[in-house]
Amino acid sequence: MFDYAKVIGNKGETIYTPPAESMADATFFSEATLNFTENLLRGPDERIAVYEANETGVTRSVTMGELRTLVAKAQRGLIDLGVQKGDRVAGVTTNNLDGLVAVLATVSIGAIWTSCSPDFGVKGMVDRIGQVNPKLLITALHYQYKQKSYQISEKITDVCNQMKSIEKIVTITGKLNTVSAETISWDQLLDNRATKPKYESFPFDQPLYILYTSGTTGLPKAIVHSTGGTLLQHVKEHQLHSDLQPNDVLFWYSNTAWMMYPWLISGLASDASILLYDGSPITKESLTHLWDIAEEVGLTHFGTSPKYLDTLMRAGVHLKETHSLPRLKSILSCGAPLAAEQYDWIYETIKDDLYLASISGGTEIMGCFVMGTIAHPIKRGEITCKALGMAVDVLDERGASVFAQKGDLVCTQPFPSKPLTFYGENGDQRYRDNYFSKRPGIWTHGDFAEQTIDQSFIIYGRADTTLNPGGVRIGTAEIYRIIEQIEQIKDSIVFGLPCENDEEIVLCIVADELTKEFAQEIRQQIRSKASPPRHVPKRIFLVDEIPYTINGKKVEGAAKTESIGQEVKNKASLSNPHSLRHFTRLTEKECF
Repeated sequence: MFDYAKVIGNKGETIYTPPAESMADATFFSEATLNFTENLLRGPDERIAVYEANETGVTRSVTMGELRTLVAKAQRGLIDLGVQKGDRVAGVTTNNLDGLVAVLATVSIGAIWTSCSPDFGVKGMVDRIGQVNPKLLITALHYQYKQKSYQISEKITDVCNQMKSIEKIVTITGKLNTVSAETISWDQLLDNRATKPKYESFPFDQPLYILYTSGTTGLPKAIVHSTGGTLLQHVKEHQLHSDLQPNDVLFWYSNTAWMMYPWLISGLASDASILLYDGSPITKESLTHLWDIAEEVGLTHFGTSPKYLDTLMRAGVHLKETHSLPRLKSILSCGAPLAAEQYDWIYETIKDDLYLASISGGTEIMGCFVMGTIAHPIKRGEITCKALGMAVDVLDERGASVFAQKGDLVCTQPFPSKPLTFYGENGDQRYRDNYFSKRPGIWTHGDFAEQTIDQSFIIYGRADTTLNPGGVRIGTAEIYRIIEQIEQIKDSIVFGLPCENDEEIVLCIVADELTKEFAQEIRQQIRSKASPPRHVPKRIFLVDEIPYTINGKKVEGAAKTESIGQEVKNKASLSNPHSLRHFTRLTEKECF
C-alpha cells in the first residue's frame, strides 16, 4: 500500500516486526520517515483541493496552490509562537477551510492535533482536550447552526481558565479579552511572507492525532494515533475500498471532533478534492440542501449516517425526480447499522448505478474493520467484507470462530493503525486493559456481530448494550431496524432492565401518542420480523426525547442508568443531557 498509493517518504527496509507478546507491541515500518501534510498537499497548483459550504450553499473553492500557501503561512506562524514537535495543539474549530489549514499546519511541524467541536459544553471540552495539556488553542468564537448564531467567547474563556497548560490562543473569529494567555487573531498568525510549507520527515510512529471516545461511561479515553498508520489506513480505505480516484470529490457530514473528519481530509492524499460543510444537514428551506451542494460541486462520494437517510426516507424525498447527480458513484454510511429497507430506498429514489457501503470501525483504529468494496456484490442489510489487511473474525464465548452465529467482533493480528497508546498516566496499561483483557493477544472491539457464510458482516450494536433475556444475547440493532420502519415512531431507544434474576426488554419511543392498540401493533411487528419471543419488549413507554452523544449515537447505557436510579457519570458527552429527565423513575410511569 505504501508503494501503490505513492506515499511520499522513505519506507526503509524493515516493514514489520512481530510482537514478543501483545499485539499492541508490534511495529510497522520502523525505519520509515514521512511528513503527513506533504502527502496531503500533493498535486498541481491549479487543481481544486477544497470546496467550502455552509447553510447558504457553496461559499468558495480553493486550489491546491492556494491551500499550500495558507498552510505555509500558518506553519510559519505556529513556529514563531514556539510550537515544536510533540507539542499538543487543541482546536475548537468548525468544519471549514480555516480549521483544515490549522490541522495541516500543526502536524506539518510534528506537533499533535486534537480537537473539539464548538457545540461542546465547557465540561465536555475540558474532559477531552484538558487531558492532554495543550500548549496552544486555536478556536472559533462563534458558529452557526440552523441559521442561528452561537457566541462561545464566555465558554472558551472558562475552558482556558481551567487549562493552565495553554500558553497562547489563536482566535479564528472575534476577540477574546478576559484570559491570561497571550491571544492573537488568525489573520495575525498568517501575516507573514511564507509561500511554501517546509516538510521535516518524522518517524512512521510519530504521534499525529489524539481522538476521544464518547465518554458515556466515564472520562473519554484519549487515543494517540500515528502518522504512518493513519495515512496508510486512509489511502487503503479510500483507494481500494471506496474507489476514490484523482479529481473525485469526497464528502462526509461530520463535525471536527469525530473520527470521520480526519478520514475526510485524508482524501487529499489520493489526489481527490474534499467538500467541507459547516452547519445543519437540513435547512428550513430545503430537506435536500446537502444534495443541492453535491449537484453543484459534482460530488462523487457522499458520506452520511442512517439517521439522516431515514429522515429523507420518511419525508418522501425522491432525488431521481429533483436532482441530476451524474458524477455521484458512492454513498457511504456509518455511525449505526444501515437497515435493509434503506438499501432498497437508496436505489429506488437516489440512483440505480451506485456503490453503497455501510462501514464499521472506530475511533480506536482510525478507520474500519469491515466495509464495502466495488469488487463484491452488495447485499441488503449486510456489510460487504473485511477491510483489507485486517484479520477480522467473530468469536463466541468459547473463543471459537463462528459463522451465521452472533458473537464478538475481534481482530486477531496487528495492523498499522492500531493506537500508539492512551494519553496520560498508565496509558499503555489502560490501552491493553481496554482491548486485550478479555482475550489476551486478540483485539476485542466491543461490537456484537455476525459473519455470514459469504464472509459479509452484520453489526448488531455495541456488545456492552446487548440485551440478554433468558440468557440469549440480542443486539439492539435487530430491534431498531424493525422499529424504524413504523411510520408513527419518530425515534426510539431500547435497553434491558433487571427482572427476577433475568432481564426484560424495555422500549421507549417518541411518537404523537401511545395507546394499548399501538403498543400491540409494535410488538406484533417485532414478533413477526425478529426471532420470537425474546425480542418482544415487555414494556413500552412514551418519552419526549432520546439521549444522543455529541457525535449522534444513541446512548442506551445512559438511559438505562437513569431508569434504575443511578447517576449518569459523564453527561458532558451527551448532546442533549436534559433528555435524561424523561427516564428518571421510568418504571413508575405509565406504559403498555
